[in-house]
Amino acid sequence: MLKRRSVLVGLGAAALSPSLSWADAQSPSFLSAARAVDGSYHLCGLSDGGAVLFSIPLPDRGHAAAAHPVRPEAVAFARRPGRFALIVDCATGQEAHRLTPPPDRHFYGHGVFSADGSMLFTTENDLDTLDGRIGLWDAANGYARIGDMPSGGVGPHDIERLPGTDTLVIANGGIATHPESGRTPLNLATMRPNLAYLGPDGEMLEVVELDTALRFNSIRHLDVRPDGLVAAGMQWNGSEAEHPPLILTHRMGETAQLLEAPAQSQRKMIGYVGSITFQSGGAQVAVTSPRGGLMQVFDAETGAFLSDIALEDACGISTLSSGQSLITSGVGSIWGYDAGALTQLGQTSWAWDNHLIAI
Repeated sequence: MLKRRSVLVGLGAAALSPSLSWADAQSPSFLSAARAVDGSYHLCGLSDGGAVLFSIPLPDRGHAAAAHPVRPEAVAFARRPGRFALIVDCATGQEAHRLTPPPDRHFYGHGVFSADGSMLFTTENDLDTLDGRIGLWDAANGYARIGDMPSGGVGPHDIERLPGTDTLVIANGGIATHPESGRTPLNLATMRPNLAYLGPDGEMLEVVELDTALRFNSIRHLDVRPDGLVAAGMQWNGSEAEHPPLILTHRMGETAQLLEAPAQSQRKMIGYVGSITFQSGGAQVAVTSPRGGLMQVFDAETGAFLSDIALEDACGISTLSSGQSLITSGVGSIWGYDAGALTQLGQTSWAWDNHLIAI
């Protein structure tokens, strides 16, 4: 574990002064991985209205992405368990770097930049111990790998920063896997997912676990409100006859709150949240289930269920600063959601992957 904050962040902000900005990449609002009609995989930039502004080829199926806070540069992550993270110049469409984890690691599909863009943090799996790790990459110096640190659990998937800080929040899904067995869980008998907060020196600040009755609820995906409230979407790995809550919200130092829909809507989720976002100025939490073909909306403060909407194979969801959400699906549809109203914005030939990443 690295000990000094000066190593983790602030590695020469002057070196990050860019000659190009996101405006040079047509000012996309979102990034998403997708499959083209010919079966090839791409990273796409989308406008706030869902128009595809650019598409950059990927070597294999992508999952999520991370957008640099200043440069028009994105990291496209392989679907887990994957071993590539492609750094692309979104202004030129060229590959700038290709990250490969050490031989005893693989990526888990997500990453996030430090606030100043000098560091990239990636969720990874230690193939020897099956413990979660956070990879540290020097984005100010050609993305050289400078170390890693514990994630605070097993199977770290999504990772975000608390706004205005370099405190990391990590969704440790609790599921141990190994490439030799693909995506098959290896530890269901002992799995314990958690939400972990790491300080800028790698120190563990807080770990949040659910009641043991919910230990099969793998914490997978995250969104963070500007005031630090975290929303997490979960995926149930227990009995198919059970339909537990699949959403939690949490603020550091407080008790986690579970959000649950009425029984009929809860069953329709089929135990699976694909993506999660705050919307309507942070007043609501929305989640998608591609397995259930459903979007659910909750009040972010009270946890009250507000509505659900049937959307075929919908998964990617993210929100503009205006509060309007964009939703993408595996069948090419793109919808906008604002103030309770859903509008189909387009039908594309792209098979959109799981996540829509706001820039």
